[in-house]
Amino acid sequence: MPAKTPAPTVLQGRHVRLEPLTLAHIPDLFAAGGNDDEVWRWMGAETPRTQDELSAIAAALLENTAQYLPFAVIRLDTGKAVGWSSYIDFDAVDERLEIGWTWYGREVWRTAVNTESKLLLLTHAFEDLGMGRVQWKADHMNTRSLNAIARLGAQPEGTFRRHRLRPDGSWRNSVYFSLLVDEWPMAKARLGARLAEG
Repeated sequence: MPAKTPAPTVLQGRHVRLEPLTLAHIPDLFAAGGNDDEVWRWMGAETPRTQDELSAIAAALLENTAQYLPFAVIRLDTGKAVGWSSYIDFDAVDERLEIGWTWYGREVWRTAVNTESKLLLLTHAFEDLGMGRVQWKADHMNTRSLNAIARLGAQPEGTFRRHRLRPDGSWRNSVYFSLLVDEWPMAKARLGARLAEG
């Protein structure tokens, strides 16, 4: 059966729910990570200093439906949005997509939030949409994201040099990773074990 193009949906776990991002999430999201330079340091956008600035960033994602499908990440214990993550550059013919444009407020760093969010997104990509490849890319200086992607079981593929101009005028090299459908069962078991450990 051919892969399906991603469409807005809700993905529910034990710790988080991923739901289609809307501008109604902005107050929670700004409280979680707005006006925080460390949260936005590697995002390729200026740190939003106001809710309106964060709304503008979100609106740009929401307008580009051909390339982005963003999800708000909701903590189930508080009911609050604490970040977002997106399917990017999806192609049903070539059975591939990217997970990216992801950020979380500092309060949920090093918690189950990212692990379960990625588990939900990967399960949906491989098992519901029929994708054969999921990729990530990260700034070569963003060691926190590089380590988090590697912990998912993704394989490094190389570095795209001088890939993007950062807001500060310097150039970013992008490190690429991927996970293939035949590697997914082992990665899924690893992620499930990490969640079970707490």
